[in-house]
Amino acid sequence: MTDFALHDVDSAPERAKPLLEGSKKNMGMIPSLHAVMAEAPGLLEGYQTLHGLFTNTSFNANEQTVVWQTINVENECHYCVPAHTGIANMMKVPEEITEALRNETPLPDDKLEALRDFTLAVVRKRGKVTKDALQAFYDAGYEQQQVLEVVLGVAQKTMSNYVNHIAETPIDEPFKKFEWTRKKS
Repeated sequence: MTDFALHDVDSAPERAKPLLEGSKKNMGMIPSLHAVMAEAPGLLEGYQTLHGLFTNTSFNANEQTVVWQTINVENECHYCVPAHTGIANMMKVPEEITEALRNETPLPDDKLEALRDFTLAVVRKRGKVTKDALQAFYDAGYEQQQVLEVVLGVAQKTMSNYVNHIAETPIDEPFKKFEWTRKKS
């Protein structure tokens, strides 16, 4: 582990204290990710804001999970894959969806697969998606709003995935049972 501080409400910079208090109130704990981000209160606030905005998109729980986990797996985030597995369970996302995302196997629904494909295109091409990729997304039943909401999800997960890589954020106890490493092809 690197030497990044894991802040609590007492040790955090003043501006981060209410943000960590909110985490504890909403989640019953301060996730390690938030504890690390608290060192830069603007980062933690931005992440929490993006999270709130993404959870209020037009995507349902299954679709939110597809966007989040697709990005987490693509970026090989040791922290976010287990955390979002636990979150998906709390959101009542079917296990077959969660496992397909974690294992990079086909999803049980063509529309969700199109969402994963488009999310991967956005991440891999850094937004420079082809007209064919965009059309395939539209053909699956999505619209311009969802294109932009995928970008919102990418922004949120980029923040967390990068912080976790740099800080080597320890996995929270409730999510350790969902530890993950990418299977080699």
